Amino acid sequence: MNNEYKKIAVDGLITSNPTFKLVLGTCPTLALTTMAMNGIGMGLAVTFVLICSNLIISLLRNAIPNQVRIPAFVLIIATFVTIVRLVLDKLLPSLYESLGLYLPLIVVNCIILARAESFASKNTPLKSVCDGLFTGLGFTIALTLMGAVREILGSGSIFGLKLWNFSIAFFASSAGAFFTFAIFIALFSIISEQVEKKRKIAKYNLFDAQKKTEVI
Repeated sequence: MNNEYKKIAVDGLITSNPTFKLVLGTCPTLALTTMAMNGIGMGLAVTFVLICSNLIISLLRNAIPNQVRIPAFVLIIATFVTIVRLVLDKLLPSLYESLGLYLPLIVVNCIILARAESFASKNTPLKSVCDGLFTGLGFTIALTLMGAVREILGSGSIFGLKLWNFSIAFFASSAGAFFTFAIFIALFSIISEQVEKKRKIAKYNLFDAQKKTEVI
């Protein structure tokens, strides 16, 4: 993986993580993370739509008139959301019911529209597919982590399997969703700042070593 694609991967997963860094898609993040499985289901659905819509938008980026680009993007996204809904309804009806209203609302998910407008409409198909993949995975990981914490603490189970009888009802509530979200954002910010600081130090040390080598 060359540096360009590595940057796309790091941006989607960490640097520009849509949930913990950019704080996008907060409605499904807060509403669906009562269970880890809901987080995985919604995350993978969004990832599929991101990959497919990014690909089509990138392929058509020179053919879509600038004046109608947003309606065109929404139409493309809606097509793939419909596919996801039909597949889930047929193959995974329980997950389809759990995701409920938030599944069709993927059409107007700000993460997907943002990537379509800022990346897919300006880059090649392969880069756009990678951007959709890693942005979607970043979203999926975030929702799954939140769902796992809330499910373990709120109901004493994980992926529907009972771990113990102890539970804290607060984490299963709306207030618990906001609290968990805030904790994750704070932790993510601290960790990403430390990683970025170490990266800058390493880059400076490498530059300094190169300068000393040139002098010698």
